[in-house]
Amino acid sequence: MDSDRTASASTGQADPIDTLPPTFRWGVATSSYQIEGAVAEDGRAPSIWDTFCRMPGAVANGDNGDVACDHYHRMPQDVALIADLGLDTYRFSVAWPRVQPGGRGPANPAGLAFYDRLVDELLGRGVDPWVTLYHWDLPQELEDAGGWPVRDTAYRFADYAELVFDALGDRVKTWTTLNEPWCSAMLGYAYGAHAPGRRDLGDAIAAAHHLLLGHGLAVQRLRSAAQGPVDLGITVNLATADPATDSPADRDAARAADGLGNRLYLDALVHGRYPEDVMADLARQGVHIPVEEGDLAVISTPFDVLGVNFYFGQLFSGVDEQGRDRDEAGLPVQRVVRRDLPRTAMDWEIVPESFTELLVRLSQDYPGVPMVITENGAAFDDRPDADGFVADDDRVAYLAEHLRAVARARLTGADVRGYFAWSLLDNFEWAYGYDKRFGIVRVDYDTQRRTPKRSALWYRDTVRRVRGDR
Repeated sequence: MDSDRTASASTGQADPIDTLPPTFRWGVATSSYQIEGAVAEDGRAPSIWDTFCRMPGAVANGDNGDVACDHYHRMPQDVALIADLGLDTYRFSVAWPRVQPGGRGPANPAGLAFYDRLVDELLGRGVDPWVTLYHWDLPQELEDAGGWPVRDTAYRFADYAELVFDALGDRVKTWTTLNEPWCSAMLGYAYGAHAPGRRDLGDAIAAAHHLLLGHGLAVQRLRSAAQGPVDLGITVNLATADPATDSPADRDAARAADGLGNRLYLDALVHGRYPEDVMADLARQGVHIPVEEGDLAVISTPFDVLGVNFYFGQLFSGVDEQGRDRDEAGLPVQRVVRRDLPRTAMDWEIVPESFTELLVRLSQDYPGVPMVITENGAAFDDRPDADGFVADDDRVAYLAEHLRAVARARLTGADVRGYFAWSLLDNFEWAYGYDKRFGIVRVDYDTQRRTPKRSALWYRDTVRRVRGDR
């Protein structure tokens, strides 16, 4: 679909996507609870998401991941889809309650066997497996013992990571510890929007710290156990936070949002410290990070790759719509300012220029850390034709503009080495259930039929063009 080079081609200018090097990684990403199903098979125990889905009103339409995309039974077909698209990398997550059902003790051989088969299937198709060890499906038994706000969970995670590495480390060369610790901590423990559905800022900040501690412990364990070269990393969800105006209140609101959303994690991971301004913001709310001696040295254990998940950027104001700069608790206002911009079905603003801004800033503030875009994509209101095909030109445009944003960042010096589209398949979209579709491949949930969308074909052809495949 070379005719779809859209804006750059129509103006006669070279498409920035074509500047991406032959060594650039091209992939797709998924997560275990969103696609696997088979939640009670082969010894898998409940996760916090199995429990959360049973809470009245927690998930749209009362949906759950019991079947999802039935990937557990259809895995070879899904790997064939990835190979047919000409992609070289598949980022998937391992379900902790499938491998270690209670979150402690020995591995469950039947659970590990699924991922053993998956890795072999990928390698047999010429696709590099990229493992994410934790994508939010904490074993319910560990949540019952306190969950991520409890320090012990970090050590349980490191034990689990070592179990998976022992089984797959002879073939898997790239490992991500956590996916989006901000979401696990804040959406799960502060806002109640995700499992386990708790609402306590103190618990959320403790969870964030223990997630990062678990990451550092796991990196140390895996590095020690590795018998050869291995790339270890973490994936964080990042967004730009810009002031709506140049006023001091707006600048401070943007600073605070950036601090809690971005710098809290990156400064600890890269620089071995938490930002002083963020700690001061939290202290004003009576919250303190439960750091013990040596924790930050563990958290900042050197790693090899930073996974960046990007979906949108935001503008912030330090005054509410009535012009007040303090909320009812006397704390500074932090309000998101909506712009007149195109939006996805998630109501997220489409701002590819913010993607470039973010990547350039990361390369400047955290130099020497190679990046891979481990998630980027969009939900739209897909309309299949009679054959199930979706002519998702809006998603094609989104992917094209965000790939150009990555290419522009690289041209400015950002060390970005790959791009994984989210997601391979339409799937269980957490609290939105099955209402939102992010896939480049359509899934008919009634029949489980897979149909590549126009975006999948565009992605395939773009990868071929950039790589110079003939």
